Amino acid sequence: MQEQQLKKQSLEKQKSNVLLEVEGLKTYFYMDNDRVAKAVDDVSFSINKGETLALVGESGSGKSITSLSIMRLIPSPPGKIVEGSIKLEGKELVTLSDKEIRKVRGNDIGMIFQEPMTSLNPVFTIGNQISESLMKHKKMKKNEAYKKAVDLLKLVGFARAEQIVNEYPHQLSGGMRQRAMIAIAMSCDPKLLIADEPTTALDVTIQAQILDLMVEMKEKFESSILLITHDLGVVAEVADRVLVMYGGQIVEEASVYELFTKPKHPYTNGLLASIPNLEADVERLESIPGTVPPAHRFPKGCRFAPRCKHVMDKCYEANPDLLEIDSKHKVRCYLYEE
Repeated sequence: MQEQQLKKQSLEKQKSNVLLEVEGLKTYFYMDNDRVAKAVDDVSFSINKGETLALVGESGSGKSITSLSIMRLIPSPPGKIVEGSIKLEGKELVTLSDKEIRKVRGNDIGMIFQEPMTSLNPVFTIGNQISESLMKHKKMKKNEAYKKAVDLLKLVGFARAEQIVNEYPHQLSGGMRQRAMIAIAMSCDPKLLIADEPTTALDVTIQAQILDLMVEMKEKFESSILLITHDLGVVAEVADRVLVMYGGQIVEEASVYELFTKPKHPYTNGLLASIPNLEADVERLESIPGTVPPAHRFPKGCRFAPRCKHVMDKCYEANPDLLEIDSKHKVRCYLYEE
């Protein structure tokens, strides 16, 4: 009896620690000739409070569509969330009206996009774009919002924040624009920060600074981060837990340590084998043959089967389930069936 009570208390504690819960998410795109692109197909995961969760995979695996689904920014038509649940602290986001979801965006969930030049409005100053969010969500007066914008720019590392606040995006370098994006994303103290390939367009030294800044902001504002990337070096540096995505589905889930030391899925092994290693004396890095199939032409069975070196007959017949290896490791592969 006491054991059941302890289990119940443990489950309740785990639930109270969950910030975002995605369950059975399906986001499809309806194309010409009745073709359906299953960009996100039955994806489930959760993010705990204060956690950094990395979503990893090649281009076309469904990472960005997952993040846009959470923000409810899927262009409709042709896209649509056809099934599933997205809960932020128990609040269902899928059924919210457009007016209600606008209150969540920027306020409860902040987002840093891949290319700040296309995400920042070229005709408004940086200060204007930060203060807009503060006036809308925090009901600040214009002068107060501009003062807060200067403080935020100082916080993200701008030495001359008083001048930057009056400058336009084209006047800033790539790294500076990304810092400005972080200032906008963090302006309303969001509970969740979604960072979609935040360092892709930047050189290596600036990348490191942006990653450090994101971690610093997360700790200062006590936020969680969903980091979307194809760069496993970035994952090793900042993530607590990792989801590996392929063909619109999660194929492996593990802590960052488990994933790098005991990878299970052949796709994960392929990604890790393609990383340069200073200690290994190899002439050529390994590569995964082929490419991610388009979302309207996924194979019948396991979606990775045509590229997998461990492929078996049954891999072509049915898609394997996401199996729980232990409490901290899941994998979608027939190699681990009992």
